[in-house]
Amino acid sequence: MADEENKPDDANAADEWEKMLAAGGGGEGEGDAETGRVLNQDEIDLLLGFDSKDKDGGDLSGIQAILGKSLMAYEKLPMLEVVFDRLVRILSSSMRNFTSDNVDVSIDSMTSLRFDDYLNSIPLPALLTVFRAVEWENFGLITVDSSLIYSTVDVLLGGRRSQRPIRIEGRPYTTIEQDIVKNLVDIILADMSSAFDPLSPVTFLHERLENNPRFATITRPNNAALLVRLRIDMDDRGGIVEILLPHTTLEPIRDLLMQIFMGEKFGQDSVWEKHLGKEVRLADVDVLAVLSEKTVPIGDIVRLKVGSTILLDATPQSDIWMQCGDVKLTKAKLGRMGDRMAVSLIEPVSRAKAKELT
Repeated sequence: MADEENKPDDANAADEWEKMLAAGGGGEGEGDAETGRVLNQDEIDLLLGFDSKDKDGGDLSGIQAILGKSLMAYEKLPMLEVVFDRLVRILSSSMRNFTSDNVDVSIDSMTSLRFDDYLNSIPLPALLTVFRAVEWENFGLITVDSSLIYSTVDVLLGGRRSQRPIRIEGRPYTTIEQDIVKNLVDIILADMSSAFDPLSPVTFLHERLENNPRFATITRPNNAALLVRLRIDMDDRGGIVEILLPHTTLEPIRDLLMQIFMGEKFGQDSVWEKHLGKEVRLADVDVLAVLSEKTVPIGDIVRLKVGSTILLDATPQSDIWMQCGDVKLTKAKLGRMGDRMAVSLIEPVSRAKAKELT
């Protein structure tokens, strides 16, 4: 009896569910607003800015576009392309000398991203080198992928050239492989210093080598960073080197990186500056020889007549002051040369007193 009584209730509940599902899957319009239609996965992805159909390119939308506004694109720093183009030329020559093989270095990409996103994207195993920019007082990161590590070891240890791709193993790197990577990174850091030298002299020094990306944290996770991917090809072998420079590291030379061409000056002209300095040094300056000074009442000055005498607290042997305006330059002795009065300097003119004139 109980089962028979429950059958009508179950049938009614099923009918209600069918009506709700039909209303939820209906067309657009007022009916959707009244029934409170639930967003599907595609609409949610579009709102958040994740477009599964266009992963390789296209503009960001939604929340990702809002967050991406705080990232400074490398296009706003024109000198970065000049610096890394110079690095490619220098590094190509250095790698040929290092491997004694035909090496081709090229820029694969330059992008701006958040530091935490980069750490999460590093494929393991990999070797990460933390380096220090001495003059900028900050750090950077160089990542060498497994393909380039095994290719470099293969080339340096006399491996045969093969058309087959190098098998990437998941084992930890040996001491020999780590030493070879350290030597490779030292070459990259030296060439980076040379590439930045015309713009701003800087010294990059190897700090430490890490296997775990979480131990290579050099800035806050949400901080923006510049990622430069260099592709190094050695005939049929090679790999990728990634150079990460947080924007906080580049901040000391940010104004220089915003130049359109190397050597551009902001607010000054070196040619005009040299010309002005030369003309200032050739300018005529009136110098006074002050015998003595005395303070008298203004009433005595008013009563002065032709033939009046003012007594000074000085003798013919007293020192006199050489003065320019209100600035006393040095001491001198009063004398005579022919029919002219002359002075002989006792002390040299100090630079500190000369600067007061300017």
